[in-house]
Amino acid sequence: MFDSSVIELSKAALNRNLRFLRKEIGEGVRISSVIKGNAYGHGIKPFVPLAEQCGIRHFSVFEASEAYQLMKYRTNPETEIMIMGFVDSDGLEWAIENGVSFYVFSISRLESALTMARRTGNPARVHLELETGMNRIGLREEELEQARKLILENYDCIKIEGICTHFAGAESVANYKRIQDQILDFNRMDRKISESGLKIPIRHTAASAAALSYPETRMDMVRIGIAQYGFWPSKEIEMQYLLHNKNAGNHKQAPDPLRRVLRWSSRVMHVAQVEAGEFVGYGTSYMTLRPQKVATVPVGYSHGFRRSLSNLGRVLIRGKRANVIGLVNMSMMSVDVTSIPSVEPGDEVVIIGKQKNSRITVGSFSDMANLINYEMLVRLPSDIPRVIVD
Repeated sequence: MFDSSVIELSKAALNRNLRFLRKEIGEGVRISSVIKGNAYGHGIKPFVPLAEQCGIRHFSVFEASEAYQLMKYRTNPETEIMIMGFVDSDGLEWAIENGVSFYVFSISRLESALTMARRTGNPARVHLELETGMNRIGLREEELEQARKLILENYDCIKIEGICTHFAGAESVANYKRIQDQILDFNRMDRKISESGLKIPIRHTAASAAALSYPETRMDMVRIGIAQYGFWPSKEIEMQYLLHNKNAGNHKQAPDPLRRVLRWSSRVMHVAQVEAGEFVGYGTSYMTLRPQKVATVPVGYSHGFRRSLSNLGRVLIRGKRANVIGLVNMSMMSVDVTSIPSVEPGDEVVIIGKQKNSRITVGSFSDMANLINYEMLVRLPSDIPRVIVD
């Protein structure tokens, strides 16, 4: 009622995406829904129960604060939570007390988990993250024996949930050799761990990119982030899939199986007629060359519509594209609606999404702002209302 824009989340689109992903990766492979970065801008609070309605029972987050939010908003107490990144000592204690699993990527972290497990009287549920070539975080091969001893000597305090790794750029063929080396390293370390006497329930290495491009990485579980929201991890992977699945009979490219879950819209706030030779908005970045009709939209860079889109961005009004003119302000922007008849205050303005037969994609939106779609999505402010639509 009071907000200048709204983000809609489509249940039908999410259901479709998950059906496609389950078909691609195989029914026996579990999907962990990755909701870091405020569910990639979709909002943890609305997205978690929506995903649960669509059959998701395992979520991955980056940090303990996201896990805490997830626990508040989940509707099924059996829904599992896994922290892939940052947890301080207080967060570690909370995670162990609440049965939240987390990555162990160093000996010191394993020792901290043991200390907290003894303090709480609950076993720490851990996933051993292996360093296979990302050179970021992860247990190195020479640390496995020390980790094994600590775990076996404290088996009542540690519950091994799985082993995992992360690939260094599976979304690009340029990293093919590096990914293949990582797969070999993971498999070798996996054998070493298994032969050492540790039982591993779940092996998981693939995020969206690897799950779609490297079938051998799917294993027991995949961590799906960007793809569940309806976006390809990269243009390369999208084209690889569409060309590989083209109709053999007519050689046409296959239709895109993914549907965007998110749609962002606002309303026309004001419409004005501006004579030729006048500047629009702050400064002199845009001057009318003919009489123009200008609509004001109550969305600006405080809402996530970047200032760099001044005189570049586009929106949809009445199914037609309208160019952003002049500087994008903190809370408003101006668009040229001269060629769109009868525009009036209250008309819907689509910033990302579909209107009639036209669409503004996150890809085109982010390309103009010189951002990848991941970054564009997570920059959407959390205070824009998110609503679920069928």
